[in-house]
Order: sequence, then C-alpha cells, then structure tokens
Amino acid sequence: MPSDLKEGSAAPAFTLSSDGGGTVSLKDFKGKALVLYFYPKDDTSGCTKEAIGFSAAKSAFAKAGATVIGVSKDSVQSHDKFKAKHDLTVTLASDPEGETIARYGAWVEKSMYGRKYMGIERSTFLIDPKGRIARIWRKVKVPGHVEAVLEAAKAL
Repeated sequence: MPSDLKEGSAAPAFTLSSDGGGTVSLKDFKGKALVLYFYPKDDTSGCTKEAIGFSAAKSAFAKAGATVIGVSKDSVQSHDKFKAKHDLTVTLASDPEGETIARYGAWVEKSMYGRKYMGIERSTFLIDPKGRIARIWRKVKVPGHVEAVLEAAKAL
C-alpha cells in the first residue's frame, strides 16, 4: 500500500464514479491542477464543514487553475443527497472498494475509545498540471484547511 507517496511523486491514476452520474479520472486533468481530498463520510460534521468550505472557495480555486474533488467510500446516491442538502458545488467521487483511497495512503488504522479499526484519514493532495503531487496534507483539521490548500494552489 503506497502510503510512501511524497511531494514530487507521480499521482496514482484513478477513474471513479461521481455525483450526478458522471466519472472523473486523473487523466481528465492533464495540464490542470487538481485538489483531491479524501474524507470519511457524507453528512458528518467535519466532512460537511470541509465540503462547504471547498464549495465556497470553488471559484477562487478555478481562478488559481485548480479543480476540487472530494472522495469517500459513500455511494454516488449518498453524494447526490449530501450535495443537494448542503448546496455543495464541488465534485464528489465514490470509491466504494477503497482502491484509490488506499493508493493515496488515506486508508489507515484509526482508534476510537481504545477500539482499533480501518478508516479514511482526512487528507488532501494538490496535484500539479504535470500529474505530480505538489503538496500533501494528512490528518487534516478542517479550520483553516481550505485556505491553506488555496494558497498552495495559487503558488503552483
């Protein structure tokens, strides 16, 4: 499981189903910057705040030449409901098998109340127009995160 991804590595290729019946692939963004963020679950408090933050900054990311895509194991139907409920404008992709999540090293052992389990670590990858990972944020805390990613995207 290559969680040995680091800044400068080639971004692992992916093709995922997305909200609204679409699909997204890394190759669709050749020559453009991509913000790929992994989050644990639709409609939970941190994930909702993060998605609303990225949605609010969508035009600023577009000005910086970057597209934002959120990825979780939730179904496309769940993503569609989540987007409608919170007026989200970013693309949400579904990775029910968790293959892309694992390739990016976001599938990790977590612990809650002493119980260990596997889950998605909130993490964000800024992929440059050449398909290389420009920045990685792991164990993301939501406050201030969207702004930090936007600054990095502007600096590409």
